[in-house]
Amino acid sequence: MSRTFTRTRSYGKSRLIIALVFVVFSLISYLGSKEYNPVTGENQYISITPRQEITLGLQAAPRMIRQYGGIYPDPRYQNLVKKVGEKIVRNSQASKTPYKFDFHLLNDGRTINAFALPGGQVFITVALLRKLKTEGQLAGVLGHEIGHVVARHSAQQMAKQNLTNGILNGILIASDPASQSGQMAAYLGKLINLKFGRDDELQADRLGVKLMSQSGYNPDSMIGVMKILQSVGGGSQAEFFSTHPNPAHRIEKIKETIQKVFPNGIPRNLVN
Repeated sequence: MSRTFTRTRSYGKSRLIIALVFVVFSLISYLGSKEYNPVTGENQYISITPRQEITLGLQAAPRMIRQYGGIYPDPRYQNLVKKVGEKIVRNSQASKTPYKFDFHLLNDGRTINAFALPGGQVFITVALLRKLKTEGQLAGVLGHEIGHVVARHSAQQMAKQNLTNGILNGILIASDPASQSGQMAAYLGKLINLKFGRDDELQADRLGVKLMSQSGYNPDSMIGVMKILQSVGGGSQAEFFSTHPNPAHRIEKIKETIQKVFPNGIPRNLVN
């Protein structure tokens, strides 16, 4: 009995040491990846280079295009998306970044969505485009997605995920396999990353307001986009458990950003 107890205790200590190594290595790797982002004016923890972001985005783009039914076949609308997106990049801070932007209209008439891959591949579904009423609203959608790219949100999420996985692996190693602590730790990790996602969305809204304004578009148009999302059911989701904050909350934050960018009021010559 004594030998069994000793072996069990020794095994437990070894497991704790291995767990500690996992956690410490993950923390050191994460904290050592800090970089300053001149677009956001903030320090970030990034584990890959801009060139790697571009490569990842280009590799993933064909799969995303297939997933959403391919490219929309009408070149007029495809060209409209490209024209507005390229105008925003050309006339804003985005032009000073190393990213290679390309804009795609997806042939999905049911899914209301827009998203960006790391490195500058930006997508909008025709289902969402059909809901938009003005060029300014399209600029609001694309400005938001460009904001994700220049803020390096995908690369930031990768670094955070690596940190979370390292800590969770340590907890799982140290915990009793028969207990539920490992499952609870995994759930906690999901909630942590969920919060990061919502913060990223709000930051992309702020950047989108600035980028579209620099390009001659009225940032009030982004509020119109939020109202459209609200009308199709976006506001019915519980904010805490949603990847995106609900549109009503986003509208308030967008208004705050517009007030900061244009304290004396929005110029009348901006495109709606």
